[in-house]
Amino acid sequence: MEVSVLPDQPYCGPAPLPGTVLRAWNDDVVLIALLAVLCVIGVWYLRAAPRARQGAFAVAALTAVIAFLSPLCAMTVALFSARSLHHLVVMSVLGPALALALPFLRVPAGASFAALSVVLWVWHVPGVYSAVWDSAALYWALQLALLLPAWAFWSVVLHRRTLASIIWLGPLVGQMGALGAVLTFANRPFYLEHLALAERFGLSALEDQQLAGLVMWVPGMLPIAALAGLMAWRALRVEGLA
Repeated sequence: MEVSVLPDQPYCGPAPLPGTVLRAWNDDVVLIALLAVLCVIGVWYLRAAPRARQGAFAVAALTAVIAFLSPLCAMTVALFSARSLHHLVVMSVLGPALALALPFLRVPAGASFAALSVVLWVWHVPGVYSAVWDSAALYWALQLALLLPAWAFWSVVLHRRTLASIIWLGPLVGQMGALGAVLTFANRPFYLEHLALAERFGLSALEDQQLAGLVMWVPGMLPIAALAGLMAWRALRVEGLA
């Protein structure tokens, strides 16, 4: 896949055709080298850590590859629904995996949740989305702005072995549902960049946007539900109830 960024082309572009999706890998050598270096550092740092942390880091590394190198990256250019899935992968899979492998607990849960919430909604402002579409620098700035608060939020939530920590998942699920409702029930498409591109996959831009809302509702809840179950089980063990 051609990854040199033109002024009118997003970082992950060009959008693939249906028959070329599986070949649309991101071959950005700078990103590949950076991820490789970070993986080596992480493996070395966790060389004596428990296997659970090492396993979580392996999941984080694989998720980063899926999010930023696999055809999912290119599909975010074609479909806004793929962009929503990409956000969920970063926020609800990569963030928790990093939190389990390399937690940092100095940021209060409330502050990290607030930052995560703001960035999640800012990503969906049409004017901001258009700016991200045209700027690789802004694209990466907002990707990091989504990942870092998610990492901090899950670090605190997953490492508090109390049932009270699960309460934080309520407002997270609630605003994902609200955002999903906005996207699903809108009567016009907000993201005009996908007007022609979504048609390649048999969807109008409005149908693609509605699908994005459903992605926020259904697949978006599954990782959080699994983490909530894990947290509840651990909390019950700590309190001697399981």
